Amino acid sequence: MGPRLRVAVPKLNQRHRDDIMRHLLRLPAQDRLLRFGHPVKDEAIREYVARIDFGHDRVFGVHAPDLALAGVGHLAFDPQAGAAELGLSVDAASRGKGYGYALLQRGVQHAANLGYRALFMHCLADNRIMMHLARKVGLSVVVTAGEADATLSLDRATHGDVLGEAVNDQFALIDCLLKQHDLWLAHAGLKSWPKPGDRDERRAIAGDAEAHQGEVPQRP
Repeated sequence: MGPRLRVAVPKLNQRHRDDIMRHLLRLPAQDRLLRFGHPVKDEAIREYVARIDFGHDRVFGVHAPDLALAGVGHLAFDPQAGAAELGLSVDAASRGKGYGYALLQRGVQHAANLGYRALFMHCLADNRIMMHLARKVGLSVVVTAGEADATLSLDRATHGDVLGEAVNDQFALIDCLLKQHDLWLAHAGLKSWPKPGDRDERRAIAGDAEAHQGEVPQRP
């Protein structure tokens, strides 16, 4: 059974093309090298994003609180080979939050649900973060001449979960709606509802609610 993700990872579509481009253009030269395996200039990134076929491939993202894309995973399919290839990138400021791992889990789950038999990732051997994530998910990593190829044999019973993916989709939708709501409140100069980690504020609100329980509203 596939994982229930702790990080919201929605599917992206052609309406997100500009957001994907902005995310990739923010990557510094070294991060572009690690993502694509070779130096990539701005124009090449624009051409790459313009060629993404959302009808054939799948693209997943992780939204920052301001709804900018903090991470992107591109899952490309080869139906004849029964295999999928995944490429990931995460903003430097957003690393260490589990975004890359969540994107990788999402790709594995989706490819398995579609019946693909193998998932591939290709990166430079210097990309230690990606190699660590690949091994963490269970991919077998082979390093040759400074480059690494990671492979995972997919099985629907082990890696797939159609219901789990539907739950993850709903989780991602709710996460996006909440972030949009918080942005609206911020623009309006209002305070958003406290998040689960804001314990003191939640206790204060709970205390106020308890104090007012049973009160009868006074008529004017």
